[in-house]
Amino acid sequence: MAMFEANDPEAGDKMRKMFGPSHADQQIRQAIHSCWMMLPEDKQTIDELEKQLRRIVERAIKDFREDAQAFGLQ
Repeated sequence: MAMFEANDPEAGDKMRKMFGPSHADQQIRQAIHSCWMMLPEDKQTIDELEKQLRRIVERAIKDFREDAQAFGLQ
């Protein structure tokens, strides 16, 4: 596992390069796959998958905003 020194002024750039867009893409695809597997068989449709994914993402973004405000990150 890569380690980034807290006092390294380039740590953020190094981390972004390491993870990059492909890392986010892989994580999102895994979430889609997991959500599909968790749906009951009779609800395994693309429309239901999209509905549930959007619900989960919207809730996560809402929580992120609330946390950012609560901890003074905004």
